[in-house]
Amino acid sequence: MRLWRLLLHSHLVVCVSLPAPSNVSISSFNMEHTLRFLPGLPTPSDARFTVQVLQFRKNTWRPVAACLELTAGQTCNLTRALKDPLNQYWARVRAFTPTQTSNWTMSELFRPLFDTVLGPPDVSASGCGNCLLLQIRFPSTTGLQHFKRFYRRVVLDVRRSRDGAQFSLSLPYEEENIISYLETGVEYCVTVSVTSLISPNRISSEPCCAFTSPPRSRSSLHLVLSLLGAFCALGFLLVGLVVHGVVHPSPMPASWRCTHCSVP
Repeated sequence: MRLWRLLLHSHLVVCVSLPAPSNVSISSFNMEHTLRFLPGLPTPSDARFTVQVLQFRKNTWRPVAACLELTAGQTCNLTRALKDPLNQYWARVRAFTPTQTSNWTMSELFRPLFDTVLGPPDVSASGCGNCLLLQIRFPSTTGLQHFKRFYRRVVLDVRRSRDGAQFSLSLPYEEENIISYLETGVEYCVTVSVTSLISPNRISSEPCCAFTSPPRSRSSLHLVLSLLGAFCALGFLLVGLVVHGVVHPSPMPASWRCTHCSVP
């Protein structure tokens, strides 16, 4: 009888439920997927949390190897667990201690390609006369390699630093783009974002500023003016010498004269 009561007591202790986690959600940035959650109140400090994922049209939940014993406040990287960017997934989280467990809390349906946020590209700009040459690069993460084939257009917001005049362009996606018909020697700032066929979520880059053509420094300007003045002075000197030689020819030296010449 005592043994039966002890086993019953142990069974009741194990079945006492912990508060279920809350706010289970999956966010994605540049195809890097992260699960976040909040512990239910009041969850003991020694509780741990485990994560499982379910693929659409599958019947088996799979544990995430890197997220079997999370502590409160930790996140779970699901990038490797959600391998197929074209598929759909759910995730769920449960709290547990050596003697207690909680109910599972499930996330909403997650679609990697549709739900990811395309982060800002790295942008560099250089002047090319009356134009700017833009170089656009994205982080070389594994997830973005799947996404790259869906890039569609580059949206450019161009602002002239001098007076704030601005305009926008939408161009076919290329890693190099040229903005033409700008003023020369003027600084422009450009922000860039990329649209895709799949995800409407995107973030613009920080403004990238450059001059359309390198502005001349004061020292260069002074050098050019000095050289121009020197050439002008030399030209006037040569003209003066020529004119003086024609109008006032120099007399022939006596030694050059013929003293024994006779006129026929």
